Amino acid sequence: MRRHVWRGVATAVVAAALGLTARPAAAQTEPERETYSLRRAIQVGLANSRTLEDAEYGVEVAKQQVREAWGSFLPDISASMSYSRNLLLQEIFLPAEFFGGEPGELQPIKVGTDNTWTAGFDVSQPLFEYSVVTGVGAAARFRSLQEEVVRGTTQQVVTTVRQAYFDALLTREELRVTEESIDRVRQNLDETRSLFRAGLVSEYDVLRFDVELANVEANLERAQNRVTAAERALLVEMGLDPDVRIELEGQLNEVDPDDIDRNSLENRDLMLLAGLPQVEDEDVDVLIGSALRRRSDLRQIRSTIQLEGARVNIEKSEFFPKLTLFSNYNILAQEDGSPNFFGEADNQRTKTAAAGLRVEVPIFRGFGRFARVNQARASMRQTETRLERAEQETLNQVRSLFDAAREARSRARSQRRAVEQALRGYEIASAEYREGVGSQLQVTDAEVALRQSEFNYAQAVYDHLSARAQLELAVGLVPEVAGEFPVSWEQIEERGDDDAQ
Repeated sequence: MRRHVWRGVATAVVAAALGLTARPAAAQTEPERETYSLRRAIQVGLANSRTLEDAEYGVEVAKQQVREAWGSFLPDISASMSYSRNLLLQEIFLPAEFFGGEPGELQPIKVGTDNTWTAGFDVSQPLFEYSVVTGVGAAARFRSLQEEVVRGTTQQVVTTVRQAYFDALLTREELRVTEESIDRVRQNLDETRSLFRAGLVSEYDVLRFDVELANVEANLERAQNRVTAAERALLVEMGLDPDVRIELEGQLNEVDPDDIDRNSLENRDLMLLAGLPQVEDEDVDVLIGSALRRRSDLRQIRSTIQLEGARVNIEKSEFFPKLTLFSNYNILAQEDGSPNFFGEADNQRTKTAAAGLRVEVPIFRGFGRFARVNQARASMRQTETRLERAEQETLNQVRSLFDAAREARSRARSQRRAVEQALRGYEIASAEYREGVGSQLQVTDAEVALRQSEFNYAQAVYDHLSARAQLELAVGLVPEVAGEFPVSWEQIEERGDDDAQ
């Protein structure tokens, strides 16, 4: 017996020494993980989002289109200059008798000179052109549409990062529950082996715990892979290298969705940024009203309808007359022989100037204009139909998410009590088994119930946070700038009150 004790002590000393010598090497090879809170993850995601950057470039394109449309109101000024050298002058034939010749004969006469110089200056100012007016309006509406696209993209990026963050926390919770379950089963196995050596239990009990441990350990690698995959997905949404390893702030098993003040600082920040607060106290009709007013996809469809209406007006403008003020000034010079810029003598140059009004009245250009007007009207009606459908889907989505958030919060309350009861049941079953009055099956069932109840609570909290995030997106209340994210529960409530007003 004493030999076994000394053998165990020696083994422990060797293991400790190996651990002390191996730890610095591991610390040198494993890079330090950077910690991200949900707030920082959202800010990084907004800063690195290529989708958002693409939408912002769309706004810049729209601004330049507005500038281009306004340019149609300004005068069109142009200047031109040309020089031509006649290698062979044109000849015309006139009766020779005009020049003292015989009647009936023709005399060739050269027309023009060897060199011809021209210069001109033209100015035109549209006084009335209906297509220009409608074009400016269409460009402004297109800019509004692109700005709304940026707003909607920003909200979508925030929500996507939130969801990826929640997914990563849930997989971490699954890994934690699996690891704790392995520790409990391994402890039960060690105790059962001791009882078996003392002759208090049968070998069958040892085999049952051994099989249970193998089954739980088989899930460990799968849980680790799920954590890695979820972290990679989060890093992709943040625009970072998906191969780096990170740490996240917040633990779902410790979140209390009923009382923000009972949470840790990390979980409090997690609750603040999750989405709409106090869902149970909200009026679903108020949320629906906010969705119909502020939801980005509905705003984009309404802007598209306005843009289609402007397109109808543009096509109609082809039926209206155009009134333009014009003026020009030209110089013409001709000379023979070697070229000399615009000649030397005044009799070699001539000048012209003119000014006036030009009216263009379209009378008939076939039926293409009528077809284009009807096409634009049909496209506008088609978009209006899409808007009606989207509004109906919005009503259904808001109500469904509202119910889901409330249900998940209620489920979290029940699961919290279930975790407490399952933990108490496992302690009782383990104590009875050690005293010899309980069975190994009771311990196994109690451990499985505890493992399942712990994960079910984390799942309920995850569902509640996810529903809040999706609900905030559905009603169009997601902050559009990183600096607008609230830092306190009161700011969230004030934001909701302002929207309700």
